[in-house]
Amino acid sequence: MFAEWRKPGREVAVIGLGRSGVAVSRLLRRGGVAVYASDKASPSDASAMKELEALGVVVELGSHDLIRIAAAAAVVVSPGVPPTAAAILAAKKVGTPVFAEVDVAARALADGTRMLGVTGTNGKTTTTALVAHLLATAGRPSVAAGNIGLALSEVAMDDAAPPWVVVELSSFQLHDAPHVVPDVGVLLNLTPDHLDRYGSLEAYYGDKANLFRNATPDSIWVTNADDREVQRIAAGVPGAHLRFSLTERVDGWYDAATRQLMVGDTVVASRDDIHLLGSHNVANALASVLAVHAVGVSLEGLDRGLASFRPLPHRLEPVATVDGVVWINDSKATNVVSTSMATAALDAPFVLLLGGRHKGAPYTSLAPTLRHCRAVIAYGEAAPIIVRDLTGTVPVYQESRFEDVLTRARHLAREGDAVLLSPACSSFDMFTNYEERGTTFREAVGRL
Repeated sequence: MFAEWRKPGREVAVIGLGRSGVAVSRLLRRGGVAVYASDKASPSDASAMKELEALGVVVELGSHDLIRIAAAAAVVVSPGVPPTAAAILAAKKVGTPVFAEVDVAARALADGTRMLGVTGTNGKTTTTALVAHLLATAGRPSVAAGNIGLALSEVAMDDAAPPWVVVELSSFQLHDAPHVVPDVGVLLNLTPDHLDRYGSLEAYYGDKANLFRNATPDSIWVTNADDREVQRIAAGVPGAHLRFSLTERVDGWYDAATRQLMVGDTVVASRDDIHLLGSHNVANALASVLAVHAVGVSLEGLDRGLASFRPLPHRLEPVATVDGVVWINDSKATNVVSTSMATAALDAPFVLLLGGRHKGAPYTSLAPTLRHCRAVIAYGEAAPIIVRDLTGTVPVYQESRFEDVLTRARHLAREGDAVLLSPACSSFDMFTNYEERGTTFREAVGRL
């Protein structure tokens, strides 16, 4: 696939030098491609920059050479770089093709490695990890990659890559991934998100729909029967369609009366044996079961795989119980819908920690899920909007420092309550990412 890019005088420009940018630069150099890689920021991993330079990559930090980028054979963009970035606009202005890192990596995967792609607004990481876990426990070697943390380019460089790679695909990655062809694709749900980056909700949903752009009659699609937008987008897409539902009997469904996860007439597992909070995680589990069963895994024994899976860090993760109060880290909840799923999952009274950088959606939609909420503590840039939207629904307090948020929460929570960090915002006003936010929360709770 790199033959065209290896011609004399040609080079590929890589924009963004986070994990995926570094990995795809290494992959391209391994394929004999000249690489210019740039990042407007200064990445924290200086050793990775030195490694790239040792491989022959031309590295530029703090700026982009727009003339060089426009003249490149192709541009490879990291998911954190918006399509409105000057470097991307410079390339598109002259017709230089732009590809996501995941697109380049997918084309470089070994012939024997098959792809199972997972996307949706919420639940992508949990479902990706759960699918990989179920495959592994069924004796089907696999690896989870993509937006989950391990760049797909790393898998493409692994000569011993397993037969299956389960790829978490964000809308940003799908935007420039015309060559991604999943053997099995999962679309979990669609709700408003990233309105700070997309010009419209239709544009966001359009990028999610790119999961289906290379559909063939041999494709297998797992979709949410309870989500009208998902079904609208999936309608008429070539391939076999498997649907999951919490409310009706479809291919994979939840029997609320018996609290059992079902595929057809077959009981797959008991809800009580799955260690994940919230009905949304029942839906994620059903999607995962359908996906692995579609590639030949027997339903028998999947109950053991489901029961042995544990919550991932920063996703409704109980981190400690202090004086009878459970502290829960749901830092990954970066949008209002994700937070509403978390608040709906709690039966006991709770104090909700809400805030960060506002992403455009109103917080008023949380109101129906706050019946058990003792108080909301708002912080960060979004705090005034949160106070405006939720005052009158629940008691709302505002704090400027994160440590004061936790002090206030400890004062408000009573024995038997929970304190839930589920911010409904991006972390970028106070933290580098949601992982840092969640880790700070976990460490601070450990000192209580």
